[in-house]
Amino acid sequence: MKITLGIVGLGQIGASVGMALADQDQLIRRIGYDSDRFVSRQASSMNAVDKTTSKLEDLIVDADVVLMALPTDQMREMMEQIGPLMKPGAVLMDTALSKELVAKWATELLPDGCSYVGLTPVINPTYMMNTSSGVRGARADLFHNSMIAISSPLHTDPKAIKLAGDLTRLLGASLLFADMLEVDSMMTATHIVPQLIAAALLNATVDQPNWRDAGQMAGRAYAEVSGPIQHLGMPGTLAATAIQNRQNVLRVLNSVIASIETMRDDIAAEQADTLTKRLERARKGRDQWWKERHPEENKRESPLYEKPSVASSLFGNLLRTGGRRPRPESKD
Repeated sequence: MKITLGIVGLGQIGASVGMALADQDQLIRRIGYDSDRFVSRQASSMNAVDKTTSKLEDLIVDADVVLMALPTDQMREMMEQIGPLMKPGAVLMDTALSKELVAKWATELLPDGCSYVGLTPVINPTYMMNTSSGVRGARADLFHNSMIAISSPLHTDPKAIKLAGDLTRLLGASLLFADMLEVDSMMTATHIVPQLIAAALLNATVDQPNWRDAGQMAGRAYAEVSGPIQHLGMPGTLAATAIQNRQNVLRVLNSVIASIETMRDDIAAEQADTLTKRLERARKGRDQWWKERHPEENKRESPLYEKPSVASSLFGNLLRTGGRRPRPESKD
């Protein structure tokens, strides 16, 4: 059984999804839409889609699955357009950072019989330091050797969750079934707050009177710390995302501020030994995280996925048979 996948947003994530599925043409028909026609043409030339359309309706009415690869602040408006057009039984997925908020909108806006499942992709560690963005940063293996978190509201159709799992495997990623609140918290700490910290450093330095000379002296450390400000695109997108996740953002920011204040106090009191221990702890933590994200550096093979073949008929019974969603253990 061949399904139609409609990809709304053909930037790095959306185009990479399409490219990763290029060899699954017996299972999946890929249709793409982007409000920027140049991006649509480029995605088509990269074989990210089988067809592009300039009319959103043409994509939605035929799609068994609609994947919104858009920033969170564009999601609600897009869902208002998509919802009335979705055919019965269709599944809406997204790659936004704010899962609880998007799920709330989906509950409000999707027609009866349609399902919502949230995807939170983590990129291949090979590309972690790559600064390419947008459609030019799309790669067929962007999700290989990594994972995609799958989250959904209670009572979601098991067939829709199985669909998300099968799609994840075809993208070359491993599955992580996670609670939406947990996903939002993790993404805040690892994506949103680093960008805000980058903005704080930039605002504290670039307006200084001596910045013209100091900027010429800035090197790798400054480039690496300030770099995240660009990762979500336009500043308005980051601002909206931070406000939409404000409870998590405020919690993490308060922890970061407290940590900075502690180091400031060590420096003011000339407590070199205490400061050194804090810095050593930070470096060890970073080294451990880096090794876990780059298992090849430990000279051990740890494949996280096995890409299914077409013959495995992953999608063959997709809309006819369901599956059970693993539930996280209670934390009570």
